[in-house]
Amino acid sequence: MEFTDAVAGFFVSRAPRKDSPHTVAAYRRDLEGVAREVAEAVGVEVSGLRCADLTVGPMRIGFAAFSQSRAKSSIARAWSVWNAFFGYLVGEQIVAGNPMSAVAKPRPGRATPKPLKGEDAAERLLSAVAAGARGGRHPWPQRDLAVLAVLLLTGVRSSELLGLRVGDVAGPVGERRLLVRGGKGDADRVVPVEPPLEALLVEYLESRRIRLGSAGGVDAVLFVDHRGRPLSRNQLQYLVRQCYRVAGVSDQVERGALVHALRHTFATRLGQSGASAVEVMELLGHRSLQASQGYIKATARELRDAARSNSMYGSLRRLRSGQDRVEPLDDGAGRDDEG
Repeated sequence: MEFTDAVAGFFVSRAPRKDSPHTVAAYRRDLEGVAREVAEAVGVEVSGLRCADLTVGPMRIGFAAFSQSRAKSSIARAWSVWNAFFGYLVGEQIVAGNPMSAVAKPRPGRATPKPLKGEDAAERLLSAVAAGARGGRHPWPQRDLAVLAVLLLTGVRSSELLGLRVGDVAGPVGERRLLVRGGKGDADRVVPVEPPLEALLVEYLESRRIRLGSAGGVDAVLFVDHRGRPLSRNQLQYLVRQCYRVAGVSDQVERGALVHALRHTFATRLGQSGASAVEVMELLGHRSLQASQGYIKATARELRDAARSNSMYGSLRRLRSGQDRVEPLDDGAGRDDEG
C-alpha cells in the first residue's frame, strides 16, 4: 500500500475520536515531515513511498534527519504520532510489525516555562513594534502590535490565534471577552479582554478597514496579511521572529519557543501578579492541574480580576498614553509578510 493512502485511512480510523482540526493538522505535519526524510533515505519521492519501505533502518535515518532542527518536545510528539500510525498499520495487517520500539526518542523531561528572558523584554518588544520598527514593504504596525498584545495578554496558542474571528471579540464595552475556539481537546474557553487591549483591537480593525476597504464581518478571520488573506502559521512565525529582531530581544527567546514564548510570558506574569494555579489553568485552557491541586472552577469575575492583574496591562496603558502610540507608516523597502 502507498504511504499516502495509508495516511488517509489512518485519519479515517481516528475520526470517531473527534480530534480538533489543530490536532489533525499537527499529526499530518509530523507524518509528512518524517516521511520526506524516509523517502530520501530509500531513494524515492514521498508520492512513491510504500508502507513496505517503513522498516527499522529507514525510520531511524528519517527520524535522525527530522530531529536535526527540532526541539525535544516536537520530536517526542512526532514519535508518538508515528507509533500510533504503525498501530493502525499493524491492526489493518498492512505491515507485520511496529518498528518504533527500535527508533530512539527523547527522554521525557520535566516541562518548564520558557518565557521571554529579562524583566523588560516584553515591554521592549511592544514599544519597538508600536514605534513602527518592523517596517517592510507593507508595514502594518497596528496589526503587528495587536497580534503581539493578544498573545501576551490572553495567552492563546498560535493555532488558536490564527483561528480567531472578528466576532470572537464580544461583550459590552469595558467588559470585552475573547472566545477562544477549538483549543486542546477541542475545548472552547473565554478570556477577559481589558480596555487597553480592546482599544488596540479597535485601532487594528479600523486600519484594516482603511487598507482593505472592510474590517470584515463577524465571521471573518481576525488577523490577516496585507492582501486580506488569513494569516498563516508561517507568516505568524515570521512576524514574531522579525519583531523580536527589531526589538533586540532575539537572544532572550529560548530555543524552540518562538511564538509560544509569549504564552509562557503571559502565564509567568500572571503567577508573579498573584493569580492562583486554578486561574492560570482556566485562562490558558489547560485541561487539568496536578491531582493535589484539585479541579476547581474559577468564576468569571475571578478570571477577569486575574487577567487585569497582569502587569503587561500597565505597560500597554503607558505605551498608549505616551509617544509610542501607533501611527500608520508609509510603504518602505523590506521584506513581506510571507518572508
